[in-house]
Amino acid sequence: MLNHPTLDQLKTLKLDGMAEAFSELETQDGSASLSHGEWLGLLIEREASNRATKRFESRIRSARLRHNQAVPEDVDYRARRNLDKALFQQLLTGKWIRDKRNLIITGPCGVGKTWLACALAQAACRNGNTVLYRRLPRLFDELELAHGDGRFPRLFRSLIKTDLLIFDDWGPDRLNASQRRDLMEIIEDRYEAKSTLITSQLPVDTWHEVIGEPTFADAILDRIVHNAYRLKLDGQSLRKTKTKTLDETPVN
Repeated sequence: MLNHPTLDQLKTLKLDGMAEAFSELETQDGSASLSHGEWLGLLIEREASNRATKRFESRIRSARLRHNQAVPEDVDYRARRNLDKALFQQLLTGKWIRDKRNLIITGPCGVGKTWLACALAQAACRNGNTVLYRRLPRLFDELELAHGDGRFPRLFRSLIKTDLLIFDDWGPDRLNASQRRDLMEIIEDRYEAKSTLITSQLPVDTWHEVIGEPTFADAILDRIVHNAYRLKLDGQSLRKTKTKTLDETPVN
């Protein structure tokens, strides 16, 4: 068999998974006993797996998560922060995204709101969803600049089309008129079409005041809150708990 020309052709066709599997099978003693169909099946399986991995990695890069290392398997359900384990594990299945529902995570500083949001984003990327993470204060600055330099339509489309949009750190500053209009347009276009996840230190009943203008506040919150799951966290900062644990660890 002309091994090298075959590998070259596979790589030329960008069938890298097949090329890797082909090389491995050629060096395995038991591969000679495999039928042509079994060989082909193994090559196709590797190619499919390789492509799925690349798509996942691309979605993670595009998401621009604050915590790329946050994964569902590392969620600490023992931490005293009132995390509803049953609800969170249900959210990890991604059904809420398929149903075009929203999620609100509230709680004091340091209880892991952003980390949990990023873990859910990881799960969403694994399930084939596109994700985009934005800290809301920085996004408003970016939107203001985009209005002036002509990038707004492109930025707006990126916010609208993603399957899961994460707004991290809602509040506490009151929105100005431009921010209210931009937020209204984003929420309106995503309503019942895509899912939005919002984290905030502020309880939901104070958000009306953050938006400021009653008409806008009613319209925005009606589209965000009424079909949203809620995770209401509390407790001490996990950062402080971690630091205390390290301080109490005896040094040999």
